[in-house]
Amino acid sequence: PGGDLPFFGSVLRRAECVRRCEEPLLGAVSRHRAAEEVRADFQRRVPYSYLQRAYIQLNKLEEAANAAHTFFMANPEHMEIQQDLENYKATSGKVSLIDQEARQHMEDYSAGVKHYDKEEYGLAIEFLERALKGYYSEDEDCQIMCEGPQRFEEHEHLDYKAGLYEAIADHYMQVLVCKHDCVRELATRSGRISPIENFLPLHYDYLQFAYYRVGDYVKALECAKSYLLFHPDDEDVLENAGYYEGLLEGTVDPATIKPRKEARTLLRRHKLESHLLQVAAAGLGYAYTEPNYWNRYGARQDEHSVPSSISSEPEDGPRLSLAKKPMPKPDRELKEGGPLLYSDVKFVYNSEQLNGTQRVLLDNVISEEQCRELHRVASGIMLAGDGYRGKTSPHTPNERFEGATVLKALKYGYEGRVPLKSARLFYDISEKARRIVESYFLLNSTLYFSYTHLVCRTALSGQQERRNDLSHPIHADNCLLDPEANECWKEPPAYTFRDYSALLYMNADFEGGEFIFTEMDAKTVTASIKPKCGRMISFSSGGENPHGVKAVTKGQRCAVALWFTLDPLYRELERIQADEVIAMLDQEHLGPSEMNINPKDEL
Repeated sequence: PGGDLPFFGSVLRRAECVRRCEEPLLGAVSRHRAAEEVRADFQRRVPYSYLQRAYIQLNKLEEAANAAHTFFMANPEHMEIQQDLENYKATSGKVSLIDQEARQHMEDYSAGVKHYDKEEYGLAIEFLERALKGYYSEDEDCQIMCEGPQRFEEHEHLDYKAGLYEAIADHYMQVLVCKHDCVRELATRSGRISPIENFLPLHYDYLQFAYYRVGDYVKALECAKSYLLFHPDDEDVLENAGYYEGLLEGTVDPATIKPRKEARTLLRRHKLESHLLQVAAAGLGYAYTEPNYWNRYGARQDEHSVPSSISSEPEDGPRLSLAKKPMPKPDRELKEGGPLLYSDVKFVYNSEQLNGTQRVLLDNVISEEQCRELHRVASGIMLAGDGYRGKTSPHTPNERFEGATVLKALKYGYEGRVPLKSARLFYDISEKARRIVESYFLLNSTLYFSYTHLVCRTALSGQQERRNDLSHPIHADNCLLDPEANECWKEPPAYTFRDYSALLYMNADFEGGEFIFTEMDAKTVTASIKPKCGRMISFSSGGENPHGVKAVTKGQRCAVALWFTLDPLYRELERIQADEVIAMLDQEHLGPSEMNINPKDEL
């Protein structure tokens, strides 16, 4: 009786309750419901950037360092803050910085995994259980926050003509999408787009084996069954669960041990949300694709891989091994050792000798005379801040950066502002480098230029005493390096389309400036290379090759920096235009440079 009135009566009472609770505690709506721009700034932790400056003015360096660190954790591409942090560490000797917005459930999870890796299973259990408790508490908060105001992006508010039920559906669908995505939100570190793969189920997977190790077979079985709610066909955990049931035989009925209630509740709600979203997508015309929230085999190989299936146990124990689960094969098979194509190019070191993956060091890629000629043309075309959005000191205030592109060199040559042969040389040697890289790494598809940049960095006089910064901070070329998480996040603003990189050096008459490879921690140096004329280092552009440049403390260091892609969609536009200029020059019989770039048939 009453039709829809009981339903809408409950809705009105709920709205009144929310309003009555909010206003006494938070004040009028206009005071506590921030504009979207303000919320976005807080999400990006922008206030901490201002806090850092304010603390500096008050000479509170420790607080400034923590504010800078908190901002940097959400903005890892911010080079100036990264440099500030290095300066704080050097000035105060402070190495341990506090992320004041750290999510406690993530901190506890990371600590639990570290203890697990050290085989400190009691401590691992303590932190992982605390992480789970924090996760479910955060999930409740996330669900509630989704019930706030929503934006109707497809409709202008004044032109919105939906009826009662359409308007309710529009609003509720946005709330539902938000709630459904809490799983991703709670698995994503600050400043990142991609979540940790399989985040929530991993807690139970680590716990099931940790509990086995400390002899608590009931908890081990409980956690194994909880994990299997998410991945019921996981053979390793199914086998482990069977083994735990065998250990409990005669003492406890394994059938009485159920998956954890909170895991069952969350998964049941998540499935119902998914069903409603898909029904709405089919019946109401909403665009919706269900993401894979529990993906076990993410593309990122990291310390979060599942620790199940361990073969180091005695023959009568569970078949568990700390070996990682198999990951999907990369898009291409990684090879190296192909021909260098040019008789004068000298092989120096391969990946193994450089303590890494997909690395090669070569000498004599260009001659001394070509280095001098390239340096002369560089001095005539380079512009301070070119390639760095006009910033003359983009990575360190102690050096000046200048650069130029191939197209600019050719245009200057065509206009007679620099010798045309010298401008053409820049184009030719970059093509020579591309062919060498493509051949040496045995790529079965064309390698395209993504960006080509002639760059010189000059030590600024009067600013070199007690330098402890880097000329270029440790980074990877196609992902955002996160040393604390031992991750490299392949997402914007990183140049995710880059596949290979190369640096061709032009001189050695400077001090410092060594190129270094490091581990993912951005601290442990695995190889150091002293630049010299004709030397080229090339490597794959991913997180397997973090690298940087030590401070140039005297003189000027010049190199041709080259980035390549296997995806033709990301070919360098200026390179295509440069190709057109070269074709035009050849038609005018201006001819190529005199350098020999014809590859040998055989070495």
